[in-house]
Amino acid sequence: MVSRAAGGSGVKGARRPEVRLPALEAFAGGALEPDGDYDGLEFRELDLAGQDAGGARFMDCALTGCALDGTRLRHARLLDSVLTGVRGVGTDLSEATLRDVELVDARLGGVQVHGAVLERVVVRGGKIDYLNLRTARLRDVVFEGCVLVEPDFGGARLERVEFIDCALKHADLTAATLTDVDLRGAVELDIARGVERLAGATISAAQLMDLAPVLAAQTGIRVEG
Repeated sequence: MVSRAAGGSGVKGARRPEVRLPALEAFAGGALEPDGDYDGLEFRELDLAGQDAGGARFMDCALTGCALDGTRLRHARLLDSVLTGVRGVGTDLSEATLRDVELVDARLGGVQVHGAVLERVVVRGGKIDYLNLRTARLRDVVFEGCVLVEPDFGGARLERVEFIDCALKHADLTAATLTDVDLRGAVELDIARGVERLAGATISAAQLMDLAPVLAAQTGIRVEG
């Protein structure tokens, strides 16, 4: 495991998205469509629960206060867009592409993002329970001021990912690959599985002490006295 003290050099920071939305038109209503093309639209306070937008493209869009319970966005592309205050259980973003996206104050549970590609994404505020990122690819992603409960990074590839003022509770890193991942800013770092995959991550001295029992158990070290 690579562990650098706070303030150390060598870790590459994430590049944040620079989303500048144009003047938006309100979405005319109706159901989302598979393989739909949505450009420069505002979706505000809409109930999109259970709708199917698999393979759709959202470009320069804003989703604000929308319900996404069971919304199917598999293989969708979200580009240069901002999602604020979205909520829902079982949202399906598996194998989707999120590029230059801001996700702000989301309240989501059981969201499926496995096999997805996230590039220049900021997740700011809110709480996400049981986030499934298995085998996903994350590059230049920032988790800031949010709570992640039992996030699953199993088999995922994380490159230039930062955790700032956020809590990771019972995270699963099984078979994950980490490169330039900065965990020093996490206010809570609880690794349930895969602690040995922290090679390529930067943690603080205090976090190392907190993780010591898990590391000892993983390596078979017996601590007495």
